[in-house]
Amino acid sequence: MLNQDTLLIWLENNMLAFGVALLVAGILIPRILLIAFRRQLFDEIDERKIHRGVVPRLGGIAFFPAILFSMAFVVALNLRLGSDVMHDAITPILVPLYFEICAIILLYLVGIADDLIGVRYLAKFAVQIIAAILMVVSGMYVCDLYGLLWLHEVPVWLGWLFTGFVVVYVVNAINLIDGIDGLASGLSTIALVFYAVVFFQGEQYIFSMLAAAAAGTLLPFFYYNVFGDATKQKKIFMGDTGALTTGMVLVFCAVAVMNSRPDFLTVDYNPAMVALSPLVIPCFDVFRVYFHRVRRHRNPFLPDKCHIHHKLLALGMTQTRALLLILASSVGFIGLNVLLSPYVNATVLLLIDVALWTGINVLLTRAIRKRESRLNTDLYN
Repeated sequence: MLNQDTLLIWLENNMLAFGVALLVAGILIPRILLIAFRRQLFDEIDERKIHRGVVPRLGGIAFFPAILFSMAFVVALNLRLGSDVMHDAITPILVPLYFEICAIILLYLVGIADDLIGVRYLAKFAVQIIAAILMVVSGMYVCDLYGLLWLHEVPVWLGWLFTGFVVVYVVNAINLIDGIDGLASGLSTIALVFYAVVFFQGEQYIFSMLAAAAAGTLLPFFYYNVFGDATKQKKIFMGDTGALTTGMVLVFCAVAVMNSRPDFLTVDYNPAMVALSPLVIPCFDVFRVYFHRVRRHRNPFLPDKCHIHHKLLALGMTQTRALLLILASSVGFIGLNVLLSPYVNATVLLLIDVALWTGINVLLTRAIRKRESRLNTDLYN
């Protein structure tokens, strides 16, 4: 356990990383808005889209530069001032950190290409696989499932395959959940703040700084995305650039939690459930949507209006109310899983989550059908 002075140093570094990222993103996003409107780089409007008016989808361009600048600045400042604690903390994790940067760069570039000219989903999928391989090569992979699916330590090759699958799955889940204002960024911010606290308590301070910097980057975007006025050229979407970048940071944090030393968590929480909990809603939602599309003999990669936020909107909710309800549900899943994980087997707890999620969706579907039936009755009367 570190002394109070050292803990204070790391707390200050986390706050500085958060603040610098907040500042950089806050400066970049208005400039991106200005360029997008001058060059008329707008999101295409179709029957699936909820928004009205022209809105740029290039907000994610600010994400990676803000995160990288923040991390590099804080680390370099500490090293320049002769901080031994920073040197000792960053040296062991330089390899996975550099590989993570390489993976994010690839996803960042393909995201920009997709937002500007469009990229086929197979090409994006290939880049996601490469990003997953980079993460595995870095040594950051899942080697213990801590009772999830009744498995504990797994063979190295299985850990590699599982980690690759998780990377591609989570990155796509974050991309696909980005359906209403503030949803992807709100869920991601909650997850990143949670991971920052977990890493800080586990003395993984560089990873805590990374999560804090990413959270700081998302907040200015959240403001422009949710509260921005399209008629005043102040509204922006994150696009694939932001979703892919954010998804890669989130899955890195999740795998890092499961890859940490045995005494990482000071309380007997299950690392698998701690890692999974902030990602429950996007991961469960994308599985249900893919299953729904396949069951109806449709291409699982082609978009539709079957996500959880579409269901809430179909009930007549406003975007704001649907957003707040989903964000509150995410906090609820995190609290439930973390509190019960010391006492309930990870697989049983996962099944409880699945049962809750399934029950919620069944109730929503029934409510939508009743509402549609009532509206049709009123129409013919």
